[in-house]
Amino acid sequence: MNSEFYVTLLDIIKELPFEIALMPKDPQEIKIRSPHINRMGLELIGSLENFDNGRIIIMGESENHFLSTLSSEEIYKSVEAILSLHPPVLIITYDIQPRKEILEVAKKYNIPILTSTDTAAQTTNDLTPFLNLHLAPRITRPGGLMTVHGEGILLVGESGVGKSETAIELLKRGHKLVADDLVEIRKIPKNTLIGTAPENIRHFIEVRGIGIINARRIFGIGAVKLTETIDMVVNLGPWQDEKQYDRMGAECLYTQILGVKVPYIDIPVRPGRNLAVIIEVAAMNNRQRKLGYSAARELFINLGMECPKPENEKLERCIWDI
Repeated sequence: MNSEFYVTLLDIIKELPFEIALMPKDPQEIKIRSPHINRMGLELIGSLENFDNGRIIIMGESENHFLSTLSSEEIYKSVEAILSLHPPVLIITYDIQPRKEILEVAKKYNIPILTSTDTAAQTTNDLTPFLNLHLAPRITRPGGLMTVHGEGILLVGESGVGKSETAIELLKRGHKLVADDLVEIRKIPKNTLIGTAPENIRHFIEVRGIGIINARRIFGIGAVKLTETIDMVVNLGPWQDEKQYDRMGAECLYTQILGVKVPYIDIPVRPGRNLAVIIEVAAMNNRQRKLGYSAARELFINLGMECPKPENEKLERCIWDI
């Protein structure tokens, strides 16, 4: 299924080491929406029933060997059956020079041809993560994203609750900033969430009373990251005396982002609480949970009490509607 997002052929040429063999139109105007790639295999013998013309086509050594067994006219007809369906681009690998029949057909149907010195398998391996990242489902939501003890912590909460101030304190303690104010979240294969900052506000933090600061300039290049996986959502909210907060951590709370379950904790904010230290502990505790350890469960066992079952998981709604 094609993505609602796209990547241009120019983006691919800039990112990966391809050479241009034929470019009959502006690569900026060629939009690729499918993260999948087709090998020029059975299609060369006319098996085109399930052909997806939105996919990049790759030709390797085996396809080239097969074409070498055909006459010039047969090569032309075999290639024309594929390129007449207007795939976005044909990539010829293994440092194979395009045959004149392929060039003629490509010119006829305005199909770009790129070449690579890598094998077809290596080219596919290089293209696949690039396409998966750029064509992944995504949302942009208010919040901040930090790397704390190797864990990607998504900070959310109402405006003015102290997310940016907490991010600055974490920066001072040696952790890394990915995004402040807005986080662009992408879902890549294996249900992994990747967060980044919109490019135009990357590395900037708004601090009420001071204004805009550049975290990279103040704290150094080692204090920022471009992307990070989202391992936990931390909701910062004003302290409410009537609200019952979790004091044991026996139950696992989750929220959903793009259909992916993410551990979720609710941290109440009031004067005197060191939020940066609390978030550091939450990050380390989340890592222990992923390794199968629960301090609350061990305490229950030590006290001779019945420990909560792991399946008692609650799905919480986050501060923003995901």
